[in-house]
Amino acid sequence: GRDTPLEPRRPFEPVIEHTARVNDVPVSEVTVLGAGAAGLAVAAQLKARGVDCVVLERGPAVGTSWRGRYDRLRLHTTRRLSGLPGFAIPRRYGRWVRRDDLVRYLEAYAQRFGLDVRTSTTVVKVAPAADGWSLTLADGSALVTRSLVVATGYLHTPVVPAWPGRETWTGSLTHSAAYRNAEPFRGRDVLVAGIGNSGAEIAGDLAEGGAASVSLAIRTPPHIVRRAVAGWPAQMNGVLLGRLPERFFNPMAAVLARAEVPDLRPYGVDRPAEGLKTRLRTRRYVPLQDVGIVADITSGRVRPVRAVQGFTETSVLLADGASLQPDAVIAATGYATGLPALFADPSLFDETGVPLIHGGAPARPGLFFVGYDVTLGGMLRQAAIESRIVARRIG
Repeated sequence: GRDTPLEPRRPFEPVIEHTARVNDVPVSEVTVLGAGAAGLAVAAQLKARGVDCVVLERGPAVGTSWRGRYDRLRLHTTRRLSGLPGFAIPRRYGRWVRRDDLVRYLEAYAQRFGLDVRTSTTVVKVAPAADGWSLTLADGSALVTRSLVVATGYLHTPVVPAWPGRETWTGSLTHSAAYRNAEPFRGRDVLVAGIGNSGAEIAGDLAEGGAASVSLAIRTPPHIVRRAVAGWPAQMNGVLLGRLPERFFNPMAAVLARAEVPDLRPYGVDRPAEGLKTRLRTRRYVPLQDVGIVADITSGRVRPVRAVQGFTETSVLLADGASLQPDAVIAATGYATGLPALFADPSLFDETGVPLIHGGAPARPGLFFVGYDVTLGGMLRQAAIESRIVARRIG
C-alpha cells in the first residue's frame, strides 16, 4: 500500500547526556553536525565500526533541508545510485525518487541504525579546544567533542543578489527555497531568475500550474542534458566519464548535448562557451537536467530573457536594456554554506565559503567536512563514498 503522509517526528531532547565531563562540560567522542543524508551516513558508518556519536540537527527532524524543497521535486539521480551505505532506497519509490519518499527513507535510515539524533539543536559557534572542538549551542550551553564532522551541506543559506533597487520594488521577491508549488502564483506574471535545475523546474511548474506568464532570466547559458536517453541515465555518464581530463571530457559532453538537445538559440538560450568539466571545477556547476524545460521553452510556455540587472518600483531591468513588469520574482540564485559564520578561522574556507579541505581528509586535527564536493556522479552517491572514508579515519 501507499505510505502514510509525513508526520513531524517527536524531537529528541536537545541535551547532551554523556557521562564524560571536563569542568562540568559534556565531552563527546564524535559529533556530527547535520542530520541530512551525509550526516546520517557518517553516523551509521561510525556505529558499524563501534564508534558512538551524536548527530546535532538544527531542524525539527532528519532531512530538514529536503522537507523544505518544492513539491514536485524528484531526484535527478537513480534510486540504485542514491542509497546510503547499508540500506538501499526501497524499490517501491521508483527510479526517480520523490521528495517525500526521500524524506521517508532518511527517517527510516536513522531508525534502522538507531542513530542518536538530537533535533532542534542549533550550533552557533565552533572553536578549537584543548581536547578537540568546542561547540556553543543556541541556548548558551556548550559541548566538547574530540572529533567533529560537519555535514550541514552547501545548500544551507539562501542567497539573493543585492540587485540595485530591489528594496524599492513593489512586487514580491522570494528565494526559490521558499517556493512550494504554483498555487499562490495562479493568474500572475512571474519571472524566475536563474536557470539551474531548481529554476528550470520551478518555471515549468508555474507554467503548468496556471501562472499567467512565466519568464526565465538567464545570466550564463546552461549545459543541458537529458535525464535519461533510452533508459541510460545522465548520472551514469558522470560516474563513468567524470574522471576524464577536461580536454577530453569537454568536447565529448558538447557533442552529446548537441545530439540530445535541440538548438535553443532561436528561443533566446545561447550555447555555453565554457566546457562542462571546466565549469564544474571552477564554479561547482552541474548541468541542467531536462525534465521538461526544453519543451516548455520551445512551446512558448516559458520565455527566456536576459539576466536581471536591477529593479525600479514597478519594473525589473534586464541586461539587454529591456524591462519586465512581473507581479512576482522568484530568485533561483543559489545558496551559501553558512560555515564562515560558524568558525572564526577564515583560512578553512574559499571565497564562496566552501571548505578548502573536505571529502574525507581532515581539515584540522579531528575536524572533517562531508558533503561539500559537487560531482557529476550525484550528491547522494558522493555522500555515501565520503562517509566511508571519514568513518575509516576516525574509527
